[in-house]
Amino acid sequence: MKRLLQFFESCAVVVLFLSCAITYASGAQAKPAWQVEWEKTIEAAKKEGQVAVYISGYEEILPEFQKEFPDIKVLPTTGRGSQVGQKLLAERRAEKYLADVVNAGGVTTYQQLFPAKVFDPIKPAFLLPEITDASKWYQGKHHYSDPENQYILNYVGTATYGSISYNTNLVNPKDFKSYWDLLAPKWKGKIISRDVRIAGTGSGNARLFYHLPDVGPSFIKKLYGEMDTTLFRDYRQGTDWLAVGKAAICFFCEADVSKAQGLPVDTFGPGVFKEGAGLVTQFGTLGLVNRAPHPNAAKVFINWLLSRKGQMTLQKIMLPTENPVDSLRIDIPKDDVPVLQRRFDNVKYLDTSRPEWQDMKPILDVMNEALKAAGKQ
Repeated sequence: MKRLLQFFESCAVVVLFLSCAITYASGAQAKPAWQVEWEKTIEAAKKEGQVAVYISGYEEILPEFQKEFPDIKVLPTTGRGSQVGQKLLAERRAEKYLADVVNAGGVTTYQQLFPAKVFDPIKPAFLLPEITDASKWYQGKHHYSDPENQYILNYVGTATYGSISYNTNLVNPKDFKSYWDLLAPKWKGKIISRDVRIAGTGSGNARLFYHLPDVGPSFIKKLYGEMDTTLFRDYRQGTDWLAVGKAAICFFCEADVSKAQGLPVDTFGPGVFKEGAGLVTQFGTLGLVNRAPHPNAAKVFINWLLSRKGQMTLQKIMLPTENPVDSLRIDIPKDDVPVLQRRFDNVKYLDTSRPEWQDMKPILDVMNEALKAAGKQ
């Protein structure tokens, strides 16, 4: 009897051992492949120890990444987009391959760096399911600047509604349903516009007017050729003219500060003009540099930036700046995105970041021709 009890006890031990082993093995197998790959990538990135990020416009996010991954030191190269791009190209001409990731505006990534073939396809670097799942993104897809849809990812789609401001003492916004209402005879001689022939604010919206169906080149021609529009180049001057009533309507003014100061200015927002609005990527394009010295750290940075946490962090950090951001992720809160930069479901948007639309020359040709005809060039 005693031996029989010992036998059963031994069996129980064996069964318990096998049960634990099976549970452990099944637990290990239950870890999804993406998680295994992600953890391996993080460990490899920690061994690389650093990531070289060439960035323009959104460099405020770098300290947040550093907090999240203290073992991966950020080596930033910052500045205007053209400067960042020129530096990277100069290094490569000298056969110095120092950059891992480029984050900048489309002019830098697409027009300057893409032709030089400095990028690897970025999609293989997406490891987190929340990034690869296209349903988490605007229109259910990833958006790219390059024609092949694989090298330059757009992750920002900030709304723009024409950047048209008005003097609240002279203009009733309820009188406007179409962009063409801005060019009614009653407003002739009462419109000012920043001169978009000089780089700066207004270029994106000029592209919007030029390419927007039912608006187009004829709108630009009439604005500058028939409406006796006064041009300005100093940002403050335009807003001052609008605030004191020297003008009733201003194209490409920056009226937010003046409005906050209690001056009689405001800006047309979403849902006013039936033809629709535009989307701009601002500095929200991302590229994975080929021959990168820290390929695993590059993947970690890319996945962190494009994650829900990374994109919410970006929106929050950029809120108080001149360039608030509306991420193309649609599974994150948008309450912190200002109304004038936020996308809305009931508004038609035209993506003005399309690569074939980046050239301002056709637009400026129409503008110059109109100004010349009006005797203002």
